[in-house]
Amino acid sequence: MEDTGTVVIFGGRSEIGLELATRLAPGRTVVLAAREADRLADEVAAVRAAGASSVHTVEFEADDLGSHGPLVDALIADYGPIGTAVLAFGILGDQARAEADAAHAVAIVHTDYVAQISLLTRLAETMRAAGRGRLVVFSSVAGVRVRRANYVYGSAKAGLDGFASGLADALHGTGVTLLIVRPGFVIGRMTDGMDPAPLSSTPAQVAEATARALSRGRRTAWVPWALRPVFFGMKLLPQAVWRRMPR
Repeated sequence: MEDTGTVVIFGGRSEIGLELATRLAPGRTVVLAAREADRLADEVAAVRAAGASSVHTVEFEADDLGSHGPLVDALIADYGPIGTAVLAFGILGDQARAEADAAHAVAIVHTDYVAQISLLTRLAETMRAAGRGRLVVFSSVAGVRVRRANYVYGSAKAGLDGFASGLADALHGTGVTLLIVRPGFVIGRMTDGMDPAPLSSTPAQVAEATARALSRGRRTAWVPWALRPVFFGMKLLPQAVWRRMPR
C-alpha cells in the first residue's frame, strides 16, 4: 500500500531510522522527531538530498508518555495526515547493571516497551480515525526466545512483538497496516565494541529490507531473512543448552 502522507521518524537520530527515511523520502514531507531536534542538521541534509520535498525536525522525548498525544496532534496540525510512522527509538542498556540495579532494568523496559506501546496506541487511534496509514515497529530476534545473556532487553522486545502482533490484527480491515521488523545483531552505534553475531546486518541493510517489506504490504520482515528458520530451530533447543547461548 503506497501512501503519500507525511513520513515521521520517531527517533530521528537513529541509524536505521535515518536510513529508512532516505528510502521513503522522494517527493514526501519527512519529519525527524528526536531529542535536541535543533542539532539534526546532518540528518536533515541527508534526507533532503534523498529527494524529500521538505524536511522538518521536532522535539521528542520517548519516555515522556504524556507528551505523545499532543505531539501526534501537533504533527498532523502542522504537516498534515501521517502516512507512515516509524518507531525507531530504543536503548540496549547494560545487562550486567540491570541484573543488580532495578531502576536501570525498568528504564530499559520503559523505553523499549512501555513508551512504544503508548506511542503506537496514539498513532493507531489517529490513523484508524483517518482510515489510512502505515506503522513500522522494530522488534528483534532477541525477543523471539529470550536469552539469559540479554534477558532484560529481550523481554522488552518480546513484549513489544506480542503487542504489535495483536495490534496488527486489531487494525486489519481499517486501512491501517503495521509492519513488524525483526533484525538480528545490527552493526552500528548501539552495538559499538561488541563482537558481531552470525548473520549480522548493517543499518542500511535493515532499512532496505524494511522499505521492501513496506512496498510489498508485508506484516513481518526478518533481517536477514535466514534468521527466521534459524530461530524456528532455536526454539527447539533444550533449556540447559539455551541458557548458555551468547547475546
